Amino acid sequence: MNLFSIDTDKTGISIGKFLIKFSTIENIINECIKISIILFLMYLAIKIGNKIIDKFVKNQIKSKAVFSINDQKAKTIGGVLKSALKYITYFVGAALIFSDMFKGVSVALASVGGFAVGFGAQSLVKDVINGFFILFEDQYGVGDYVTIGKFSGIVETMGLRTTIIKDLNGDVHLIPNGSVTEVTNHSKGNIRFLVDVEIAYEEDINRAIDVITKECKIFEKENKDIKEPIEVWGVTSLNAYGITIRVAGRSKPLSQWKMERDLRKKLKEAIDKAGIEIPYPKTEIINKDK
Repeated sequence: MNLFSIDTDKTGISIGKFLIKFSTIENIINECIKISIILFLMYLAIKIGNKIIDKFVKNQIKSKAVFSINDQKAKTIGGVLKSALKYITYFVGAALIFSDMFKGVSVALASVGGFAVGFGAQSLVKDVINGFFILFEDQYGVGDYVTIGKFSGIVETMGLRTTIIKDLNGDVHLIPNGSVTEVTNHSKGNIRFLVDVEIAYEEDINRAIDVITKECKIFEKENKDIKEPIEVWGVTSLNAYGITIRVAGRSKPLSQWKMERDLRKKLKEAIDKAGIEIPYPKTEIINKDK
């Protein structure tokens, strides 16, 4: 008895006791071809769609028309459109594949499968709906510095289902839109920055404030990111070794850290030039023998 033989009478291939009909093989090949075509069309649709969306975003950024949207809004909408295109393509493709593969499945079994899929898609629907609210209410957009729950960072990508933010350490956090209940957007309006300057108790406070005020005015003129006049609040605390003088200003969003670093450097150079001493721990030795 041959283990592998072709039975022409039964129009199939016999493998031991098992018979695979030629009609079955033909159906399998046809299904594989159909699935391959659907997958290729899905890939093509996403690829072409993304290029069209990228072109739309670039045109909006370059456009100077009255009704054009700003750069941030264009990038945010572009990310959402790409996300929507991807999910719609996946759903349509999956529906076509499953409807063709399981067209002979009973109504009862199909109902059970549909219920299982619907139950599993609850979180997805919640994420998508919340994503629309975030977009239309303009809660945040690509490039904003936000705090969502316990994560803070710059919004890298915003999709229908998720928001991706990168913190200052470079860590990337993927947050489902459905879990976004409270958002703090640190990029709305001008951001305050603070710089504290300490001087020794022996120094003249009024003279130190005059030196700091003059340097702040020069700093304002040299930096376009400063949006409001820098204020010298005066003495804010008396410490163990010296006096703290606080300076406050407002700058363009995301530039506040640079403004603090640059102003702190300028103020240090100014008080050094003026001969104003910065406090430091001092040890006094008393010789009781004299």
